Amino acid sequence: MTQALEGRTILVVEDESLVAMLLETILEDMGCATLGPVSTIDEALSVVSDGAPFDGALLDVNVAGKEVFPVAAALKERGVPFVFSTGYGEGGLPEEWRGHPTIQKPFTEDAVQQALMKVLGVSA
Repeated sequence: MTQALEGRTILVVEDESLVAMLLETILEDMGCATLGPVSTIDEALSVVSDGAPFDGALLDVNVAGKEVFPVAAALKERGVPFVFSTGYGEGGLPEEWRGHPTIQKPFTEDAVQQALMKVLGVSA
């Protein structure tokens, strides 16, 4: 596994504990540090607005029954790149967010890595 993402800190917004643990393991294997995981929209908005330094984010589209798009908008405004994660794929996103890097659940380690490398502008 390439270590192209080594040293990066990634915010994880995911309400399913098993998926969050899987993402933590995947990110650790890539040499990344994990911020979170956070499991509510309010907590995620708080982390983003606190100004804590991080390089990118993985956002579950449906977090505890709420859509994550306010967090995506806050990240976009702050200039932090992010990847959506959803069981519906990009087609399940509202029109305004289509075309944004999205991984479909269940995802692979390679899919997570490729999506993060794309949004962070990192090459292998």
